[in-house]
Amino acid sequence: MDSQISQPSQPSPHPPPSPHSFQVDLRGLVDLLSHHLYSSPKVYLRELLQNAVDAVTARRADEPGAPARVRLYAEGGALRVEDTGVGLTEADVHSLLATIGRSSKRAEGLQEVRSDFLGQFGIGLLACFVVAERIRVVSRSARTPGAPPVEWTASDDGSYTVRTLPDAERPEPGTTVQLVARAGAAEWLAPERVEALARDFGSLLPYDVRVGDEAVTDLPAPWDRPYPGPAARRVALARHCHDLFGFTPLDTIDLSVPLAGVRGVAYVLPSAVSPARRAGHRVHLKGMLLTERAEQLLPDWAFFVRCVLDTDSLRPTASREALYEDETLAGVREALGERIRAWLTGLAAGDPERLAAFLAVHHLGVKSLARHDRDMLRTMLPWLPFETTDGRLSLEEFARRHPVVHFTRTVEEYRQVAPIASAQGIGVINGGYTYDSELVQALPSVRPGTVVAELDAETVTAHLDAVDPAEELALSGFLAAARARLDPLGCDVVLRAFHPLSVPALHLDDREARHEQARADAEERADDLWAGILGSLRGSAPRARLVLNHLNPLVRRIGALPDPELIGTAAESLYGQALLMAQRPLRPADSALLNRAFIGLLEWATHSEEGGA
Repeated sequence: MDSQISQPSQPSPHPPPSPHSFQVDLRGLVDLLSHHLYSSPKVYLRELLQNAVDAVTARRADEPGAPARVRLYAEGGALRVEDTGVGLTEADVHSLLATIGRSSKRAEGLQEVRSDFLGQFGIGLLACFVVAERIRVVSRSARTPGAPPVEWTASDDGSYTVRTLPDAERPEPGTTVQLVARAGAAEWLAPERVEALARDFGSLLPYDVRVGDEAVTDLPAPWDRPYPGPAARRVALARHCHDLFGFTPLDTIDLSVPLAGVRGVAYVLPSAVSPARRAGHRVHLKGMLLTERAEQLLPDWAFFVRCVLDTDSLRPTASREALYEDETLAGVREALGERIRAWLTGLAAGDPERLAAFLAVHHLGVKSLARHDRDMLRTMLPWLPFETTDGRLSLEEFARRHPVVHFTRTVEEYRQVAPIASAQGIGVINGGYTYDSELVQALPSVRPGTVVAELDAETVTAHLDAVDPAEELALSGFLAAARARLDPLGCDVVLRAFHPLSVPALHLDDREARHEQARADAEERADDLWAGILGSLRGSAPRARLVLNHLNPLVRRIGALPDPELIGTAAESLYGQALLMAQRPLRPADSALLNRAFIGLLEWATHSEEGGA
């Protein structure tokens, strides 16, 4: 797009306006800004504030004692912004407009245009056309005291005029920008909207910024203010978090990276969130709000916090609504992650109650990330709680107690073996909850030398004491009757001695045994064709087993029964009771067995009473 701008002829001191037009499609450029560069029309106010702050900064670089004021006045669908900044001459205005054009002609992109003061001013003015149909700028240069004030007036049809004004129009250096709302955009220039946006964007600006008589800035920042003590500071920051994000945090984490010019605070979310959800963080650039949706500010594992911070080193993208991904941002991200890790370490060392409160909310998300993030696993390993036969412990503590870390893959398996394993001195972790078995298996990768093994029925049985062969031989008739009764259910019967004595029987199986049982059940219900197919899939998987406790008095009395039929009924009862104790889901055949055993025992009891009578 050609953007040559005709220069006015050398005039008398106050020439009439010279009509010009943008040699670009202004309507197209406004559409580009509103639909592709900026996320919302509200950024027009940020651009006006940024222009004013840049102008004041530029003037104070030359005149350290110069006034630093920005004033906004909104009324009747119009907005006026006044600053005491460096100002512009007529030549500056024309250079400014030429810079806007050259950015397109040379395809340098908006980022290069925004790298200097004039370019930022120009793009900021064009952004105002998103809400305005007419813009008037009156400016007087502080660097060229003899230059008269200059007026630039532009319309959204692409035309503009430039003229000089009498000194009385702008006696002091600085710039005034006036906007007139376009049709349908008056709400953006309403006084209450202007004040709200100014506070949102400019609360941390280092200059005196006011909307009318109301101060916008609120310095020092909440995290930099002095407080009577840590408790008062925590309360004040919690209030700030509630005002800003709408929630009261579990805790606050100071974020300070002096070498990168970063100061701020992270707020710990009070409710669980998905680790896949990218949290939006509020980032101020030299006091001006850059974005409230900075997603790449923290490592992915720090999903449980929301941040607000101010920086003077990170680079914004062309839209000034996101951070530019570069080495500086990568370094800041790593440093902020270390601050959050240090907070976790500090909680573990000095405030276990707050750590427990944090993990009670976010343990599932933390475990999810720890599966894939070695740093997260190493950081959280000492504190993540697991259900074990020794109570709720971390993997680190559990591994110190047991040379072999046994685990089960399902909650049902854990419930089967936990009481017996605990009595036998076998440490077992319940890996049936989400992510737990994966984390247990990953333990050797961060704790070299740790032995992790899945606990199966064979391992449990091997740890139970064998019964004296002579005693077992004496009970061979009892065991044969019990095995005959339970064989149709795919269950073997074995005799062992184990603690606790109160447990008469233990039902043990593993996934292969359950799969084989499910296949056998399906084969029984299938027609001839499917029965043949399922029969061909029959494996040599171990069967489930009912382990009878020879130390239990009830089992001893049942073993002395002379009636094989009554032994079978008792064996079915022990089988059903072992299933219920393990909280296993019952198959239809298991339910039928329990019902049959219950009725059988009632009949035997009533028959015995009648016989006795």
